[in-house]
Amino acid sequence: MVTLPWENQTVVEFVLKGFSSIPELNIFLFMTFLILYILIISGNTLIVLLVLFSSPLHTPMYFFLVNLSFLEMWYTSNIVPKMLLIILARRKTISVAGCLAQFYFFGSLAATECLLLAVMSYDRYLAVCQPLHYPILMTGPFCIRLAASSWLCCFLLTTITMAPLSRLTLCGPSEIDHFFCDFAPLVHLSCMDTSLTETIAYATSSAVTLIPLLFITASYSCILAAILRIPSGTGRQQAFSTCSSHLTVVMVFYGTLIATYLVPSANSFQLLRKGFSLLYTILTPMFNPIIYSLRNRDIHEALKKCLSKKPGFLR
Repeated sequence: MVTLPWENQTVVEFVLKGFSSIPELNIFLFMTFLILYILIISGNTLIVLLVLFSSPLHTPMYFFLVNLSFLEMWYTSNIVPKMLLIILARRKTISVAGCLAQFYFFGSLAATECLLLAVMSYDRYLAVCQPLHYPILMTGPFCIRLAASSWLCCFLLTTITMAPLSRLTLCGPSEIDHFFCDFAPLVHLSCMDTSLTETIAYATSSAVTLIPLLFITASYSCILAAILRIPSGTGRQQAFSTCSSHLTVVMVFYGTLIATYLVPSANSFQLLRKGFSLLYTILTPMFNPIIYSLRNRDIHEALKKCLSKKPGFLR
């Protein structure tokens, strides 16, 4: 039996190949991703500040939107700065500990987004289907418990996946053909039997993606049925407009997520997988503030009010 040169050697750092297969585009990719990152941070920060400092936006829907915007900033900051570094750097390495930490936060935040989207669909369900009970049910403390439970549950659940993953003995080659540390590339570098680790990861990821998706689908089925029962066209349009932004975000997020993991894992499809990964790690966080503010009168009014206020030294 032939022993490969990297067998029985413990890996201490990884080489993130990123987009090294197209080096002629390095400067273009760096500038593009840097601009997109700035837009993501700026757009989501603006949403957070508008909600915090505009009292008409102190409602359950915007409270959950602030959580989502904060998550998007953290989610993107976990991946993009390192990706920008490896695009330009000659030494495109990341330590094993750093790689595992990046995957932990990536998995936790992606799972939290799934639960937050489900919570937001429940909020819209109550607003449309049970408007009289809505103020009684969606109280401030209840909203805080829903949001906190989403964060805590997903971070704890990802720990279940991290426990067996962190105990794997990782062998060479120490190259990860991706721009961040994802689960599949890490497992493929292991010298050990990874069936248990993969089973646990599959079970937890299915739980935090499929169950919220089913809940969202059920919520919007009830919302659609309630909207169709409204006699006036204007009433139906107003009811649907309160849900359209959230529904668009759900479709974009789950659409890109599903498309990414439906792409075959063969090397010939790796560049395509990276492209789809960019959709939910960069483009989705960038579009969310745009989607929520494009046709949202409350956001428009809050922004106009903030822009119309003069600084104290000009008064």
